[in-house]
Amino acid sequence: MEPTKTTFAVFFGNRGFFPSELMKEARAELPRALENLGFGCLMLDESATRHGAVETAKEGQVFVNFLEENRGKYQGVILSLPNFGDETGAVAALHEADVPILIQAYPDDLDKMAPAVRRDSFCGKFSVMDVFFQYGLKFTALKPHTVHPSSSRFKENLEYFGALCRVVDGVRGMTVGAIGARTTAFKTVRIDEVALQRHGITMETIDLSHVFKRMKDIAKDAAYKDTQARLEGQASWTGVPDEAKDQIVRLGLVIEQLIAEYAMDAFALRCWLELQEQLGISPCILLGDFNQRGIPAACEVDVGNAVAMHALQLASQAPVMCLDWNNNYADDDDKCILFHCGPVPPSLMQGKGTISDHAILANAVGEGRGYGCNTGLIAPGEFTFASMMTHDGKPRFYLGQGEFTQDPIPEDFFGCAGVARIAELQDVLLHVGKNGYRHHVSATPGRCAAPVAEALDYYLDMKAALPQGAVE
Repeated sequence: MEPTKTTFAVFFGNRGFFPSELMKEARAELPRALENLGFGCLMLDESATRHGAVETAKEGQVFVNFLEENRGKYQGVILSLPNFGDETGAVAALHEADVPILIQAYPDDLDKMAPAVRRDSFCGKFSVMDVFFQYGLKFTALKPHTVHPSSSRFKENLEYFGALCRVVDGVRGMTVGAIGARTTAFKTVRIDEVALQRHGITMETIDLSHVFKRMKDIAKDAAYKDTQARLEGQASWTGVPDEAKDQIVRLGLVIEQLIAEYAMDAFALRCWLELQEQLGISPCILLGDFNQRGIPAACEVDVGNAVAMHALQLASQAPVMCLDWNNNYADDDDKCILFHCGPVPPSLMQGKGTISDHAILANAVGEGRGYGCNTGLIAPGEFTFASMMTHDGKPRFYLGQGEFTQDPIPEDFFGCAGVARIAELQDVLLHVGKNGYRHHVSATPGRCAAPVAEALDYYLDMKAALPQGAVE
């Protein structure tokens, strides 16, 4: 999967009795900093207003028109204060922005504190935040209170804000597929479709009988051969019957068609027992392949975690996976084993996995009826985790961060697993259990829990908790 470029519309706030020549410097510095860090930048033409900044309500309307002309080309607004800035002009300009707004204030230099040269942006930032609060305008403010665009701390702020903006933009209006009905026994993955819709998430459902019929009509054309070759390159298929491999490829191509037809951003699949009983396969390697290619795919029709996976992927711009909270790790309170039957993206595994029969379901359907599991180990490294449920008409998430370690797992352990170290893990597990969350948890590389939580909870009016406490 390729990272997408995040673009910001940049607003400069001005106040006439502070030095306006600072605007010219900022108009050169800020876009240069954004470009150097891989972000896109849209700026009002310098001639459109005095200094290309906004001070009055009239100039604010010029900025409103600028935003409207560029609607869809930016995911957030950076409100930059090279000097104190005028809060009334800022409100006039951004009251209908409908995207996240980051308020950034320039720092004063200790050798430039005379009235003719000092900025006072430190104080002006409070005024803008105060009036935005009064008007009910949502905004993001990060530490430190003042920061120069050339500093490493501004880089950290941009990475945070970029992740936040991608989540807001991508989750708002997303479509999630439910392919197959919820398995009767898995009441743990119930979801309120109307609650999702009222928060901008459309859920499309497709019956497995429709999928099975379409699989029969798949031709062994170039698309078939490309899919087969890609899957064969991701794991060892030694001993897998040709009939099982054929059915797995066909299933993958039908899901590909459904994703295109329904414009799905993510999906959850019913993965037992019909696939094993009627087709003799398990879809795990397929789900890992979709996850690798940037299409979040959850198993067991866990639509909630499909949504959580989409949010995590938007933030990290890296593949995601859906795992089970599965085992304790001896008597270590801060470690556990996260596992699933193989829907892990190849790039998040320690080398190639091995395609196997479903050792657990073999007890129910017989041996040789569940080929498609991908057995291996999850690669070590930092990760962010999340999960979603619906409750009282609202989507609810928890998020946190941890690390996959190099700790060993017994060789006879089935599926793909990793030992996770999570600070305050026992508190996290209590939060999961006492609040009715699923036995599944979604994960992605890196540390992005805080911006995802702010995007979901503050901007999208869902509920997102960080049970580990404040996550920086």
